[in-house]
Amino acid sequence: MQKTVGVTGLVAGVLLIVWGHNVAQSVGGQLQNAFTGSPGDKPMWLYIGGGMLCALGLFLVYSAKK
Repeated sequence: MQKTVGVTGLVAGVLLIVWGHNVAQSVGGQLQNAFTGSPGDKPMWLYIGGGMLCALGLFLVYSAKK
């Protein structure tokens, strides 16, 4: 059960990171980056949330009892 939750968290984290990259590379994201010099709040929160979910998923997968 713990391994299943870990793999699910890992997959969800990767999807959030990919979604954040797509948001950052969109037309609106490119314009915001050109004018402000930063990618914006939404892509950053998606990157942070995705990274945290990936770390939690890896922890749960590797700490699962065999």
